[in-house]
Amino acid sequence: MFELNQDEYYMKEAIKEARKAEEFAEVPIGAVIVLDGKIISRAHNLRETEQTAVAHAELIAIDRACKAVGSWRLENATMYVTLEPCPMCSGAIILSRVKRVVYGAADPKGGCAGTFMNLLQDERFNHQSEVTSGVLAEECGQLLSNFFRNLRERRKLQRKNNLQ
Repeated sequence: MFELNQDEYYMKEAIKEARKAEEFAEVPIGAVIVLDGKIISRAHNLRETEQTAVAHAELIAIDRACKAVGSWRLENATMYVTLEPCPMCSGAIILSRVKRVVYGAADPKGGCAGTFMNLLQDERFNHQSEVTSGVLAEECGQLLSNFFRNLRERRKLQRKNNLQ
């Protein structure tokens, strides 16, 4: 039971990061990396802000965590992320040796931690991560659903205003 409560605590921290992204019209995805019971990095999506495809929350969090520990290896770290990691982020997780990944909402179109495919636990790689899925999944999924619904409504209104 303690583990689940701990996972929920850190997922709430990742959700705070996701909300920061939403404030900047970014897809609301947040990540935190925990080592020895302490958050060593926090990040949220910055793809629109930085206009780069690689500014995903997980990649930024990994980069910051590596700088914090002074190593590219995050062997005893746990990443908490609000959405199941994509192929690019899963690759970075494997390469940085993150021990455990905990995610909220599943991504049926691109999730690589067990939903669409499972790169994180593929034994052909020299590292695998433990995966815990569905932590605060409803809250994480609702953030994304609300964001995309609002985006569609804004675009529809924009099109309507452009026609007038």
